[in-house]
Amino acid sequence: MPQIDASLSLETQLSTLARDVSDTGETIGLPYIAVSPDIASPMPMMDADGRPFAETVFRWIDPELKYWEDRSFALRSALVHATRTCAEPFYFEHGRLGSWRPNDALEAGNAPEQYALARVKAAIVSPVHLPGGTIGAVVWASDREVEVSPVFKARAERLHALALKFIATYHDARAIGPKGPAVHLTRREIQCLKWAAAGKTDSEVATIINISVPTVRFHITNAARKLDVTGKAQAIHRATTLGYVGGRES
Repeated sequence: MPQIDASLSLETQLSTLARDVSDTGETIGLPYIAVSPDIASPMPMMDADGRPFAETVFRWIDPELKYWEDRSFALRSALVHATRTCAEPFYFEHGRLGSWRPNDALEAGNAPEQYALARVKAAIVSPVHLPGGTIGAVVWASDREVEVSPVFKARAERLHALALKFIATYHDARAIGPKGPAVHLTRREIQCLKWAAAGKTDSEVATIINISVPTVRFHITNAARKLDVTGKAQAIHRATTLGYVGGRES
């Protein structure tokens, strides 16, 4: 992966990275590329002229399938769906998903009939989980049965770094995602939000952490103000995407 000159404009860096993604696919025998800056959005990745990279730089297995114009593609594609539960790169080979290590989430998705879409026979997928809860993805694929696991073992780290740089640069170039410095919440504000996220009422939170109900509400209101949102639900959601609440613990 070549070094990108940081002094170049974001658009120039983005174009260089797009070509690198494409050239890398040709090199590893997975020449068909599908990209998404946000799998929750139907908007494709666009170049500086407003044209989808999928029409100018990348090509797909089925030229008639314009996945970037299909608003339900991400919901039907099991490869894309797997990026919701796996933040590491993974591969698809002989009808099964795999990664560096055993992964229960990927194993649960191993249903070969799901992968008939778009004639994908082999692929390496790099999910890109970004601040704010956005998930992007780069898929390198082939319409032939390729022994992709050795390629994955040798290249996955570099592919993942390339995908991260590509998607993150796109978000920066388009001013997508969180802006400004990180929000700092206090320990009490985080405690209140964590318990509220677990479904506890204000009264229950007050009992659990031994403060008054008005104080619980004060902390949640103060957290919402800092997070620039309105109400408890939005505060919980925003704090979760920023890593303050985290996953549900046992």
